[in-house]
Amino acid sequence: MDERRDTVKYRQIKWLILLLPTLTIALWEYVRHTFLLPYISMDMGNVLSPLLVFFVTLVFVRYLFSILEKIQEELRQEKEKKAALIEREKLARELHDGIAQSLFLLSVKMNKFGRKNNLEQDPDFIRMKQTLQHVHDDTRQAITNLKHSPSDTSESWTESIHQYVDDLTHTHLLDVNLDWRLSETTLSRKEKNELFACVKEAAMNVIKHAKTNKIWITASETAGGWICEITDFGIGFTSESLKAGLGLQIMKDRAKDMNWDFSIQRKQNQTTVSIKKEVT
Repeated sequence: MDERRDTVKYRQIKWLILLLPTLTIALWEYVRHTFLLPYISMDMGNVLSPLLVFFVTLVFVRYLFSILEKIQEELRQEKEKKAALIEREKLARELHDGIAQSLFLLSVKMNKFGRKNNLEQDPDFIRMKQTLQHVHDDTRQAITNLKHSPSDTSESWTESIHQYVDDLTHTHLLDVNLDWRLSETTLSRKEKNELFACVKEAAMNVIKHAKTNKIWITASETAGGWICEITDFGIGFTSESLKAGLGLQIMKDRAKDMNWDFSIQRKQNQTTVSIKKEVT
């Protein structure tokens, strides 16, 4: 509806730009010959005519052109958003019809294989099932994220983080302590997206592996940049789990690409994932 209204307005302004000089000179000639002829000579009127058209063009047509350019930019952005949303929906449909269905079928076959070979209590088989379930959950979450474009909402980045914390509380029954004191103006759009993705990845790791329902998420500005930490009092990690953890590797890669410092440490029965930016 907005795009259609902008299109109609765009066409009206185009016609107004085309007709305004003609209407101006027609009105001027009418006024000149009807009221001003005794006061303004023919030669003077001929000189004033192009000057008047130039003045109207400079003042009004220039303003209309600025409106026209603004509408063109809005229409271009709207088309880009629609194209991106179509691509996201297409990718979500392909994931659902392809990978998600294959993972579900694989899960069914694995359960059948486990029952047939009495592997339900085998630790390796249990870990395989858990890994498969995590992959399946991640795929379904990716499908959900693709169906909801970030441009669909007008809420700010900080509001999105608070909304995500609310979702963690109600969906995963987590007790989340959020202390977010990082200003939106401190980060670029890409930095916001990457940091938010790291926070979500760290929270999902806690849900999947930490075996705890409490998590602390803090972010604050520092003298040379900012720091964000995700802390839990779960079971911790081993060197093997650090090497095998896909989520941790994804966060490391994101931090490396953004030239951020990334660390994970275990101290006093608490695990802390730290992401830091220092401006040199």
